[in-house]
Amino acid sequence: MIADWSHEVVLAATILSWFIIGAGLAQTTIYLLQLVVAGYALSKRPPVARSALLWQRYGDIAPPIALLVPAYNEALNVVESVQSMLALEYPNFEVVVINDGSKDDTLLRLIEAFKLVKFHRPYEEALAHQPIRGLYSSPVTERLFVVDKENGGKADAQNAGINVCRAPLFCVIDGDSILDPDALMRAAQPFIDDPERTIAVGGTIRIANGSRIEAGRVREIHLPRRLLPLFQVVEYLRAFLMARLAWSSINTLMLVSGAFGMFRRAEAVAVGGFTKGSMGEDLDIVIKLHRHMRDRKRKYRIQFIPEPVCWTEAPETLSVLGRQRSRWQRGALECFFRYRSMLFNPRYGRVGFLGFGHILIVDVLGPVAEVLGYILIPAFWLLGILSAEYLLAFTALIFTYGVCVSVCSLILEEAELQRFPRARDLAVLTAAAVIENFGYRQLNNFWRVKGWWQFLRGNQGWGEMTRTGLGGAKK
Repeated sequence: MIADWSHEVVLAATILSWFIIGAGLAQTTIYLLQLVVAGYALSKRPPVARSALLWQRYGDIAPPIALLVPAYNEALNVVESVQSMLALEYPNFEVVVINDGSKDDTLLRLIEAFKLVKFHRPYEEALAHQPIRGLYSSPVTERLFVVDKENGGKADAQNAGINVCRAPLFCVIDGDSILDPDALMRAAQPFIDDPERTIAVGGTIRIANGSRIEAGRVREIHLPRRLLPLFQVVEYLRAFLMARLAWSSINTLMLVSGAFGMFRRAEAVAVGGFTKGSMGEDLDIVIKLHRHMRDRKRKYRIQFIPEPVCWTEAPETLSVLGRQRSRWQRGALECFFRYRSMLFNPRYGRVGFLGFGHILIVDVLGPVAEVLGYILIPAFWLLGILSAEYLLAFTALIFTYGVCVSVCSLILEEAELQRFPRARDLAVLTAAAVIENFGYRQLNNFWRVKGWWQFLRGNQGWGEMTRTGLGGAKK
């Protein structure tokens, strides 16, 4: 009986081990392919044009753009963010701030800073959202409009902004973010060069913690002083420069960041706008756009452009970062299961096979497999089921691979974009790219598994995002 029991335990351990190995190898293959494709795509990109040259080329033909800024309890940063948006270098745009029933002084600060007054503006009610309590304009600048509405969540606020705006393109941006002056012009370039096919464009999100910010502008780029935001700098380089550039180059980009993304309004309305109550509204709308265009057999492009940069404040405490990552995980799971019929469906081509396959391996199975590996592989070794050689090989593979991907992403950034002017910054980032694999990556996966558990329990809580304020992030 003991022998039979031992055999069953060994068999179960073997199956679990191969599941962990298989999931790990699949993720490794995906990441390495992303790295190669991203490197190739960057090498083929033309040199980054100067802002003045872009204005000369596109200034007269640039389409109108509406910047939609959902704001919920953003009193700390919202005025500085809006000021930075109003100073953007673009010929024809408006800033539409949607106060989503904030409980703090967000609306009051906007009213005081920009002398807002109520006004009437007819708009199309193409998308459903919570009632609008009032529209405000500013005698200081005709570019600014503020929508005050009842709370309905970020997606609901974005839908209200889409209804109110009149431009053919809209750009969604978080209320705590700051754009580079030429970000709109660079993001609009694909819409100008290929107006028939381009329906969405995403830009790069960068961490502003530690940089010197004045009058809504990043005046000097510095690395964060704290370790947690520093790790996030490496993460963002890996996520945007490697992953999104790679998927964009084969027109399989599944995510345009909710912090900074530009969309064609007509297509966004056609798919019903942003899904209300979604934890991953940015992923959700991109999937809907893919499905809509492929169902209608229309040629289209959803692109990622590395040069337009949006600066945002990263969480500086483990509790806030943990809530953020668990929420992101819930959003990915929610979208995957909502649109699961697209997985490996020939009707959706590479989106169904590669795009959804990536979500399945990296977001659905990945965190569970990695955490199981952290727990079970050492446990099997302690029980004598696995050999010490297997344990050492497994551990070495995890850490060597993680360091390789992080450092190679940093090399790509420096070789092509050169955003960090000081050698010391590169040395610090390289050290962070190595150290993050020893504790931080594992912690991230535990947060993601927590997100899995919250998803299974139907937890829809958003969680509070405590901020220190970008205006105070000065060197």
